[in-house]
Amino acid sequence: MLNINMRKILFFFITLLPVMAMAQTEQAFIINGKIGELSTPAKAYLIYKLGANQVIDSAGMIGGKFNLGGKILNPTNAILVVDHKGIGFEKLDSTADILNFYLEKGELGIIAADSVSKAKITGSKLNDDDKNLKAQLEPIKQKARKLTEISRNAAVAQKTPEFESTLHGRYKALQAEQKGVIKKFILANPDSYLSLLALYSVDGPAPDPFELDSLYNTLSPAIRSTETALNFKKALEPLKHTAPGTMAPDFTQNDVNGVPVKLSSFRGKYVLVDFWASWCGPCRQENPNVVRVYNKYKDKNFTVLGVSLDKQSGRNDWLAAIKNDGLTWTQVSDLKFWNNEAAALYYVSSIPANFLIDPNGKIVAKNLRGDDLEEKLKEVLGK
Repeated sequence: MLNINMRKILFFFITLLPVMAMAQTEQAFIINGKIGELSTPAKAYLIYKLGANQVIDSAGMIGGKFNLGGKILNPTNAILVVDHKGIGFEKLDSTADILNFYLEKGELGIIAADSVSKAKITGSKLNDDDKNLKAQLEPIKQKARKLTEISRNAAVAQKTPEFESTLHGRYKALQAEQKGVIKKFILANPDSYLSLLALYSVDGPAPDPFELDSLYNTLSPAIRSTETALNFKKALEPLKHTAPGTMAPDFTQNDVNGVPVKLSSFRGKYVLVDFWASWCGPCRQENPNVVRVYNKYKDKNFTVLGVSLDKQSGRNDWLAAIKNDGLTWTQVSDLKFWNNEAAALYYVSSIPANFLIDPNGKIVAKNLRGDDLEEKLKEVLGK
């Protein structure tokens, strides 16, 4: 049985990988490693993806040297784990000596005096680019860590709405700074595969598909011809249908009493279409903020339409959550869980998610949380 901590490491690693298609030519790679003077029973383990399959390879070590090789479809995330004492991969945990890097075709050198986590990677432009981008982002990460410490160390009495609002504003400024660095890197490196991968993190969980499309088009023809790029482009197109500036797709679902409710029946008001579920922790944590904003603006041409992704078997939980969280606005659901037809229409892949729609039925913003929701309402409704 795989150690639970190592399972977490592998799961985290897998979630970093962009979806890649299978119909591609395999490319060979070779890793020439040297980690101090480690020898048997020390062992090196390489974990990476080949199409839809996870590969775990290993090699013994003599005088610190080891060699690993194989094939990949595209440059991809990989982790190299060094088992210094030879206890076996299944017994390694989160304290293991680990290097996260990009695996690409050709020969790569991985060299370190003692720990693979501090290794220098040679012969890889992709990893050189990654090192360069990380160096540019490090000052921003340091600022973010300081803000986290301020929040963590603040006394309960200090955590006033003003305090939280100030912190939120500083976090937003850092996000904007990070976005600027990533965009600048992409524009300056059109031939880098890392620029393609960086597109996934330009705007976080709520990307502007038109902005991403514009950045995508700055990449070189060679990068845009890769399968990863083609998949990215394909996944981007549907998001344009629910981007700010587009007309909100109409839908009808039953409310808690089984009465059909049509989104377009709210025309003439600003309406926040709020996708949530009783079983969703982050949704329930955000509900008090939505309640506060709703109560403040409900008499100013604003309302909320809740769309639940609960199951048919969870109907009672849905109704209980509405009552317990004080959600007094209209609530609808087809109780089809992740197959909720309205969620599919809006390409919702995670919750909470929301869309602010203007009186004419046009989407003006999406995924507004915390202070962002009220700030947007102040903008469109007037203070």
